[in-house]
Amino acid sequence: MQGLVSLYSLLIEKLKSINWLGPLAFRLYLAPIFIGVGAHKFANFEDMVAWFGNSDWGLGLPMPTLMVFLAASAELFGGLALLLGVATRLFAIPLIFTMLVAMGTTHWDNGWFAIAPGDPSTSTASVLAAVGIPAAQRSLKNSEGVGARVGAAKTILRKHGNYSWLTEKGNFVILNNGIEFAATYLIMLLSLLFTGGGRWVSLDYWIARRFKP
Repeated sequence: MQGLVSLYSLLIEKLKSINWLGPLAFRLYLAPIFIGVGAHKFANFEDMVAWFGNSDWGLGLPMPTLMVFLAASAELFGGLALLLGVATRLFAIPLIFTMLVAMGTTHWDNGWFAIAPGDPSTSTASVLAAVGIPAAQRSLKNSEGVGARVGAAKTILRKHGNYSWLTEKGNFVILNNGIEFAATYLIMLLSLLFTGGGRWVSLDYWIARRFKP
């Protein structure tokens, strides 16, 4: 037993030497996402303001011009900061807030899944439904309806369309637009808030090393 504990401790020590890979992976994953959506908001600023402010078909948020500017700035400049690993913890804060707003205003009413699962037997909700969580049980019931609709759509497309061409780039699904992606980004940002940009490949590390007293 002592040998296993020693081996485990040795493994942990070895992993510490490459623990910068985790923050780097999160940064490289998140940076292009936020840079892309931030740039899109600035490039389509008036349309974004209309969507943010309209309560009938949009988000119905107050001060939509300011909200779009703040969201686009946080995403674009925050994404660039993540890419470079500069002020990582500082920029993670407005990005976390942006994800919370997105979850609460755009995705919350749609539940968890970004893409509606069409097969209850493979849905991740089945694990939670097995222990009696009502929301998960409703999700599985919804999956049956999704599967029926996707199946009907595929039948129509096979009969009346070039199905091989239509599905060449991927299968047809039903967009659920739930909080799944935003929540995933939020968790990754929280990790970066606690760990920072990591060693060796972040400007934060080299700045701190240069000015270390």
